[in-house]
Amino acid sequence: MSSDDGWAAREREQATAYDRIGEHYDEAFPHKDVQVKSTLGLIDRLPAGARVLDVGCGTGVPTARRLTDAGLSVTGVDISPVMLDIARRNVPEAEFAHVDLISLRPELLGTFDAVVSYFALLHLPRALVPHALSVLRTMIVPGGWFTLSMVEADVDDLPIPFLGHHVRVTGYFREDLRGLLTEAGFAIEEEETVSYAPSSAQADPEIQLFFTCRRTD
Repeated sequence: MSSDDGWAAREREQATAYDRIGEHYDEAFPHKDVQVKSTLGLIDRLPAGARVLDVGCGTGVPTARRLTDAGLSVTGVDISPVMLDIARRNVPEAEFAHVDLISLRPELLGTFDAVVSYFALLHLPRALVPHALSVLRTMIVPGGWFTLSMVEADVDDLPIPFLGHHVRVTGYFREDLRGLLTEAGFAIEEEETVSYAPSSAQADPEIQLFFTCRRTD
């Protein structure tokens, strides 16, 4: 099996897990106050009608919903067809596409005034995270914005049980994540750390890292 075939099989496994989780995701993670705060902070920085790419959009709630409510033009991408179907119902004003993060290119979707990536990069092995950040940077106009969140943990592509299924996750200590963002060509404008306890016993409490960055040129 080629490395491309191996990656495709890995992503199918991840997508299948989220297809099965589907509607239960927002039940397990109902309170996303810091994610909403991060999104609203981004909205305040953007001009009216700005284009925003939501990477790993999931169900479209709360991020795509808040962005479209603010009058922004939103495109969401995800690897889970079921999550995308839910997002289309939740946020019919936005556009959604079945695209792998690693496959993103400006030629595919254009460029954006901002990219948001809440808990999407944690599904990549560490070896691919710098490449993914480089890809996302190319999707942002010069001087544009990038907001992301990760879970703080010293793990690399670790399979874990999650809401009755298994997914592979990666984490960083905050200093290491800061370094990756700077090396990728982003200036960190704000950061916040929060302890988060999901409502489901099938998901563990975690430390979440939120960053608001600007593309440097």
